Amino acid sequence: MKKLYVRGKTLDEHIAEHMKKPEFRKAWHELDPEFELLESMMKARMKKGITQAELAEKMGTKQSAISRFEHSGFAKASVETLKKMADALDSRLVVKLQPKRG
Repeated sequence: MKKLYVRGKTLDEHIAEHMKKPEFRKAWHELDPEFELLESMMKARMKKGITQAELAEKMGTKQSAISRFEHSGFAKASVETLKKMADALDSRLVVKLQPKRG
């Protein structure tokens, strides 16, 4: 995979440097649930071997909406939209509360 560079450093080096800052690390980890959901949705789509356009058609939306989800995350997506996406992927949306990590 091609390495991404930010101001002369690899992306991993850039992130590692910022993770030393408590406020950055906290904000980063607050996004964990969104990233986990995003990763599982993308993996489900790829496992089914369907394109963004095919998923969009199954959901009754446009490919650009799926692209936005996959590149911008689900922060503003409704539970209804997430359920629609799960249904289109022959999956079930599961939302649960878990204790925070220490």
